[in-house]
Amino acid sequence: MSRREGNTKGRCVTFHMVSSLDGFIAKKDNSVSWLDSPGSVYEAGVSISEEEAATFVKTIDCYVLGSRTYEHALELGWPYGDTPTVVVTGRELPPARKSVEFYSGDLKTLVDEQLGPRYRNIWLVGGAMLCQRFLELGLVDEIKLTIAPVLLGEGLRLFGGSLPEERWNLKNVVAYKNGFVELSYSASMA
Repeated sequence: MSRREGNTKGRCVTFHMVSSLDGFIAKKDNSVSWLDSPGSVYEAGVSISEEEAATFVKTIDCYVLGSRTYEHALELGWPYGDTPTVVVTGRELPPARKSVEFYSGDLKTLVDEQLGPRYRNIWLVGGAMLCQRFLELGLVDEIKLTIAPVLLGEGLRLFGGSLPEERWNLKNVVAYKNGFVELSYSASMA
């Protein structure tokens, strides 16, 4: 089945991740403090106001994340607000908010039968293994990969295993004043 056949209801699953230049999403100790490190200013880049960022975040209908990303988000002070959030895990975890639900079944069923009918704009935000599984199953419609201007040398890889070769269509590139670059791709509908 092609992506087009599996996505007839207009839902879009966006895989969003921030990576170092050398392809890591966290240090070996799972820390991401390197994301906040001040860097040089790229004068030709754009900046986004807090209001613009808040308006954009309101367009996201649902977040999907793994259990370690969930635990890390709780440590950070829960950046997802009251937006419905599905945590994919086989572990028993305490729900931190009313907007959080847990899921441990088939990912295709989750997207096509549970999330797709309820949400149009679904964001997959981590972790690496869950995102890779979504890609393997053809459940990702868009990739928004933000590259941070830092080399980590080691840590948790963005793509840790082998994925089959697949072409993606470049939709947009945005360079920010802080030196980060966002690459947006859409899946081939073939």
